[in-house]
Amino acid sequence: MATHETPEPRRRRRKADRPSEILEAALQEFATNGLSATRLEDIARRAGIAKGTIYRYFDSKEELFIAVIRSRIVLSLDDFNRMITQFPGPTDALLRLVLTGIYKEFVGTDIAALMRILISEGQRFPGLVDLYYNEVISSGVSMLTHIIQRGLERGEFRDSAAAREPRLIMAPALMAALWRLTFDNQDPLSVDDFLAAHIDLVLHGLNSR
Repeated sequence: MATHETPEPRRRRRKADRPSEILEAALQEFATNGLSATRLEDIARRAGIAKGTIYRYFDSKEELFIAVIRSRIVLSLDDFNRMITQFPGPTDALLRLVLTGIYKEFVGTDIAALMRILISEGQRFPGLVDLYYNEVISSGVSMLTHIIQRGLERGEFRDSAAAREPRLIMAPALMAALWRLTFDNQDPLSVDDFLAAHIDLVLHGLNSR
């Protein structure tokens, strides 16, 4: 006799989804208004909840900002690192795959606005800058360092100034993100074309052939 699972009550499913809905609403408000000008009332309104509901999950606006960083950026970097450790192919293909993923996850999305907030408001929230560096920037640099070392050990990359400065490998992506946030109305950026140029530039600087 076939058995059927009882559907989870709609209210319970809604409650389980609530933290992610709050985070998504917070990201949109932060991207539009910045950190200082964003109000919890506006986040609650965008999420379709009462303001007090936010405090069931997050103690403050700053904690909510940190949760957005961790849920959208840190977790994505963790996924990249898992993929890197399991990748069987040549290192230039791995680096191409990672850069493509970075543009897809960060450069072409609202996540890039978080970096603008840290640049424009970082002096008011130094603890957030420290956290972003420790959990995002240092992790990203470590990831790129690992990829470069892999290529050097396999003889696919040459020992060069570019290989010794992994931050340079990420620089074009940061420039693309800032351009989209600042000058896209005046001179729209083709993310796909810029990514292709970025990959071409980096691989010509690293490849041993």
